[in-house]
Amino acid sequence: MGQINQFDEGLLTPVAAYAISCVGAVLGLACTTRAHAAAAGWARRRWFALGAFAIGGTGIWATHFVAMLGFAVEGTPIRYDVPLTLASLAVAVVVVGAGLAVAAHDTGRVALLAAGGAVTGVGVATMHYVGMAALRMRGHVSYDPATVAISVGVAIVAATLALYAALNIRTPGATLGAALAMGVAVGGMHYTGMTAVSVEVDAHNSPLSGAETSHLLAPPAAGLTLCTIAALCMVGWRPHPDEDETPAQADAPAEPPGPVTIERVPPPS
Repeated sequence: MGQINQFDEGLLTPVAAYAISCVGAVLGLACTTRAHAAAAGWARRRWFALGAFAIGGTGIWATHFVAMLGFAVEGTPIRYDVPLTLASLAVAVVVVGAGLAVAAHDTGRVALLAAGGAVTGVGVATMHYVGMAALRMRGHVSYDPATVAISVGVAIVAATLALYAALNIRTPGATLGAALAMGVAVGGMHYTGMTAVSVEVDAHNSPLSGAETSHLLAPPAAGLTLCTIAALCMVGWRPHPDEDETPAQADAPAEPPGPVTIERVPPPS
């Protein structure tokens, strides 16, 4: 068995991954707050989609692969299959969007929140293991089934927390607190899943296919950074709904006309 090191770069990778997860969570929560403030229709769907991208793409997927920068196995270099890696990004965004769609039908129903959390959690775990399937190294990767099951449970709890926060939290202070908690939950899910990994290294020195970690992550990281900056410029720290998105203005009935006063004009003398 090859010696696995989850922190080959020291504390840099877990701290950076946690920070990125929190940034994605803050942005996602701000977007979903805007979605709640918007009238039903394109404006609401647009903000929910941006929130799903922020939470799934930045808060979860980017966190996973930044943390993987610290993953090393003694005796073998590590490469990544690019199509599978990008597929894991798509999975993360789609499942968060699906969870929001399920849970947002009625934010007061626990059953819908639990269903959305389960859908999203299983999807996030799928993202994690699809990302791990993209690993290319000189050896065979295997997983402990019990630890995998625990990691799926942690993913469901983390996803349910994220959905609850996205659908119920409004104030900046509560948003920040929820984002910090979500960062812990996402990091806990990742490192729980990574404890299930073992690698049997082969002695041969055949060339490896795939991209190096730094080369693979540079384009998505740059793209996510630009999208995050653009979205933060759109949302700001405290969301203020646009006038044409406010439900109160869209749905409120027109004010009835006030009483009409008729002035009597005296006849000419």
